[in-house]
Amino acid sequence: MKLNHSFWKGRQVFLTGHTGFKGSWLSLWLNALGAEVTGFALDPPTRPNLFEQARVASVIHSIRGDIRDFSHLKGAISECVPDVVIHMAAQSVVRRGYEDPIENYSSNVMGTVHVLEAVRQLQRPCVVVNVTSDKCYENREWDWGYRENEPMGGRDPYSNSKGCAELITTAYQKSFFPPEAIAEHGVALGSARAGNAIGGGDWTSHQLIPDLMRAFLAGQPCMIRNPSSFRPWQFVLEPLRGYMMLAERLSEDSSRFASGWNFGPVDADVKPVSWIADEATRLWGNHSSWSLDSGVHPEEARALKLDASKAGIHLNWRPVLPLQQALVWIVEWYQAFQGGTDLQLLTLKQIEQYEALAQNSD
Repeated sequence: MKLNHSFWKGRQVFLTGHTGFKGSWLSLWLNALGAEVTGFALDPPTRPNLFEQARVASVIHSIRGDIRDFSHLKGAISECVPDVVIHMAAQSVVRRGYEDPIENYSSNVMGTVHVLEAVRQLQRPCVVVNVTSDKCYENREWDWGYRENEPMGGRDPYSNSKGCAELITTAYQKSFFPPEAIAEHGVALGSARAGNAIGGGDWTSHQLIPDLMRAFLAGQPCMIRNPSSFRPWQFVLEPLRGYMMLAERLSEDSSRFASGWNFGPVDADVKPVSWIADEATRLWGNHSSWSLDSGVHPEEARALKLDASKAGIHLNWRPVLPLQQALVWIVEWYQAFQGGTDLQLLTLKQIEQYEALAQNSD
């Protein structure tokens, strides 16, 4: 259940998307584990943002760059000489995929090609974890969770681009990085699928927790689009621990672990949007509230769950922070922001608390 700290100490890690919400959490965590992190990403996608609030640039080597610029990306990876590559840079918002499909596909599809091609041309041993999304699957609105062998798909541009990124990963693995020939090429490649990671420092537009927190901070009711939709909610550190555990196992045995992996919550934490909104409202207090946004909005999946039993059996990964407690930590973070607390220290404190939970869950 816990991470191998000795694996990460002194390890050269190339992380794309380090200026984003999940990337900022992962950058701080990797640094705390003793890794030497090189981040490659565009400017932070929001104002405010966790990257600046938690002073992430003070603890890693931060490069501003676009994964669509192959020459710049290739040079940065070559200079880093990475032991581990974690690819998280992406256009990550369903609604924006509708608004700008070209940006969506160029980032999520060709960006993935560029990262994997840069690794191929590096010609040195390396572990690669390509992070996609729970939305990569062909969504049939099932009541049960999708398994890793389900067909890729996606009805909207964002979800479809994530399915494409998974197909690209499989093509590179079979064409250039076959696990049975790792002695020749040296690259252990796997993919990680998770979604609806929630936590302090997320300011993304058109997403539930940031929308709620912005409204509460402003003393206004939050307008919610799809209160009856179910999502696999999980605290941000849950999938990040999965990505790192996958990297550790890929380093040990590519033939066994070079495949796709789901990291999702227990069934009890697959909740409707309205439940999250009600619980966040209760925890925040101070007359906070939400109401239905009855306007016309782009179509989104009504039900989506992941089956993470493969990760439980083969990686010994399981969620350790119940959703209700995760919401307590999230409200704590945003109220600390409101109160002017040192957010790097608070974020690191929550990482330490989470690691203690994982260690005690063995």
